[in-house]
Amino acid sequence: MNTDYDLIIRNGMIYDDSGSPPLTGDVALSPSEGERVGERGSCRSGVHFLPRTLLFALALLTLSARCFGAEPVPLVHGHAHNDYEHKRPLLDALDRGFCSVEADVHLVDGQLLVAHSRIQVKPGRTLQALYLDPLRERVKKNAGHVYPAGPEFTLLVELKSDWRASYPVLRDILKQYAGMLTTFLDGAKHTNAIRVIITGHRAKEMFAGEAMRYASMDGDLADLDSSAPADLIPWISSSWGQSFKWRGSGTIPEADKLKLKDIVAKAHQQGRRVRFWGAPDQPVFWAEMLANGVDLINTDDLAGAQKFLLKR
Repeated sequence: MNTDYDLIIRNGMIYDDSGSPPLTGDVALSPSEGERVGERGSCRSGVHFLPRTLLFALALLTLSARCFGAEPVPLVHGHAHNDYEHKRPLLDALDRGFCSVEADVHLVDGQLLVAHSRIQVKPGRTLQALYLDPLRERVKKNAGHVYPAGPEFTLLVELKSDWRASYPVLRDILKQYAGMLTTFLDGAKHTNAIRVIITGHRAKEMFAGEAMRYASMDGDLADLDSSAPADLIPWISSSWGQSFKWRGSGTIPEADKLKLKDIVAKAHQQGRRVRFWGAPDQPVFWAEMLANGVDLINTDDLAGAQKFLLKR
């Protein structure tokens, strides 16, 4: 291919020279039109090479088509599990409309570094750099929302280090982003663009004596029998495998379904949402969860879950 040209027209559609799918049909030319405007007037196998000046104009139109109306549909049931393991942490999930992402953090030399295990941490991959800073820029751009006029967004922060050392550092960080966070002042909730929920190494004692609270905490099944308020524990998260036998093959056993319905009903009565981790990550499982009232689809398959949820 002649390297002087970055885009080509094939059968009336614009392609880049990587062979990727058509960029847009709105600015495509017919084969005959491409032949007329080409400097060489050549037509080999329906492929037309265009001069750089026209390509530049077409590229601008293409970019405009991509930018306008490109915001995804917010997926209130979508939770990006271990989001930081994707090629573009946070951004891949945002591009697909996820309203909840998970970041594991380790306390290293006074910084909260994002990684699954301690040996995987890298300088610069801080909670601020990967999540809080880009979220703040997005909230500014969207007039106080992560998605334009969208719902509250959840950042689930898993403390991998002991909370006694890591939570004070996290609190000091969150305080710097208070303008976009849902906060709790003397027990009163002030809803904002982003709600932070702490999971992993955590305890109710973390918040003792705080007049202003910048986060809530993730609960477990035992918390359904506690008197903890929903603003403190808005979620109940549990290992699917520890409570249920079904692994996504065949029909869910009636005993599992009844147990699931009981958990969901109890949580919803208390104003809490439900999430299961360590579960089958496939459409048949997701469908059963939504059918029984589970609030969050915990997934590593962002593209698959987006496709599934948009069809619901």
